[in-house]
Amino acid sequence: MPFIPHTEEETREMLDAIGAGSIEDLFDEIPAELRSSGLDKVPPGLSEMDIVRLMHERAEQDARTLCFAGAGAYEHHIPAAVWEITTRGEFYSAYTPYQAEASQGTLQLLYEYQTMMTRLTAMDVSNASLYDGASALAEAVLMAVRANRKSKSRRILMPRSVHPAYRKVAHAIVHNQNIVLEELDYAHDRGIIDIASLPDAPGDATALVIPQPNYFGNLEDVHALTDWAHGHGMLVIAVVNPTSLAILTPPGEWGESGADIVCGEGQPLGAPLSSGGPYFGFMCCRQSFVRQMPGRIIGRTTDLDGKPGFSLTLQAREQHIRRSKATSNICTNQGLLVTAATIYMSLLGPRGLERVASHSHANTAYLIERLSTLEGITAVFDSPFFHEAVFRFDLPLDDILRALAAQGIVGGVRLGDDYPELDNCLLICATETRTRADIDSFADALQRISGRLQSTGCPVKPKM
Repeated sequence: MPFIPHTEEETREMLDAIGAGSIEDLFDEIPAELRSSGLDKVPPGLSEMDIVRLMHERAEQDARTLCFAGAGAYEHHIPAAVWEITTRGEFYSAYTPYQAEASQGTLQLLYEYQTMMTRLTAMDVSNASLYDGASALAEAVLMAVRANRKSKSRRILMPRSVHPAYRKVAHAIVHNQNIVLEELDYAHDRGIIDIASLPDAPGDATALVIPQPNYFGNLEDVHALTDWAHGHGMLVIAVVNPTSLAILTPPGEWGESGADIVCGEGQPLGAPLSSGGPYFGFMCCRQSFVRQMPGRIIGRTTDLDGKPGFSLTLQAREQHIRRSKATSNICTNQGLLVTAATIYMSLLGPRGLERVASHSHANTAYLIERLSTLEGITAVFDSPFFHEAVFRFDLPLDDILRALAAQGIVGGVRLGDDYPELDNCLLICATETRTRADIDSFADALQRISGRLQSTGCPVKPKM
């Protein structure tokens, strides 16, 4: 927090000058029931020495673990050069590049980022990032409503196989704008959308959201889903893991004509887990929809002397155009994270990204093979996957996860809270950073824990 050096005497002088009796009088139009009663959850101020001690204690709690959690945030190897370059003063201190003549380096980097993202997704255009994957989906929904002028329903078909947090954020942002997120269930035996279950006459719907891979790690039949949506006048919003696109068909090539809008979480591209952030969101789209895209777009041009240069090309936000014409109130991008992503993709290149994706898939295949041999653990879905899978446990998950944590292992992400039909199930991930020895250690730990729990008479969960 900044230090505000006003003394009580100076504050009194300013209040007298404007005829106010107190600072509270400046906010008397706010009803009492809407006012905060105080920050009772905020502890009293500490000295610098005490703060340093507290932060060291908290850092020690975030000790190195063997992590098998994924669910939208993934532990990938990040070459040391990525953040050595990203945290150079030229990038680290750069903010919004309004003054193009003084921001050519930042603008060029963002331009290169956009180019890489369009090639990764096979789309026409990319913006210069969004806040995170969840808000990127919400922005994509708003964009689809603006772009699909033939549809009047404002209905968005939202599969339950989309990340639960993404669905909640999208609902929070769009539901007061009379936009309906209509849930589509998944096939409970395969963990993907059942094409045969989709209606022949879905009525007027604005867009279909297609996750690839979906929240369970499974691969949807994106070609059939895309063609079905387009055949019924809908736009297609793709929510993708960027790493997976190194080996999977990119959204721009789904079905006969490709997806219309692509969004997702950029964290796998060079951002560490960092106990939950900061991350960044990305968005790409067709050229025909570019003016409906939120955020900003960087363009390459030439100056009066014919020299190449870069500038902000489209900024369809309320700070730059009339509020009624703005596409979003996004007020900046996640520039530092985008810098890291650009350097990460530059260093790895197409072959490096492909190796990361391929090794992640291979490790998960071994994980499924290894855990499926253990008594009381069953793989739930039998579908093609990327680098995550769902397992059902016979013994209580609370006891298993607690015992794993005591051994420095993050065992996965529980699904029961968001998917009651998947009670006592874990979503488990293995990226390229997990070795066979790691997976064997994980499996051995699960076997020991299960044996110990059974020996103490721990009740077995009934099969769903």
